[in-house]
Amino acid sequence: MKHFLDITRETCPMTFVKVKLALSRMEKGEELEVILNEGEPLQNVPRSCEEQGYTVISVEPCGGGRHRVWIRK
Repeated sequence: MKHFLDITRETCPMTFVKVKLALSRMEKGEELEVILNEGEPLQNVPRSCEEQGYTVISVEPCGGGRHRVWIRK
């Protein structure tokens, strides 16, 4: 099952907090699609997810200074 989260209106550290909360409600093997802004969120969210043991599947630009990050729990 795939899940979606838009954190473009959030600032660090809330960006990772929101992602972590979403991941905590998911089952192992499920994927979370996250839309975030470039800069600090783009640097911190994928790194923090990997440090917590999650798998960052891909990071790709989606226009307007935003990126799409796929994370597998």
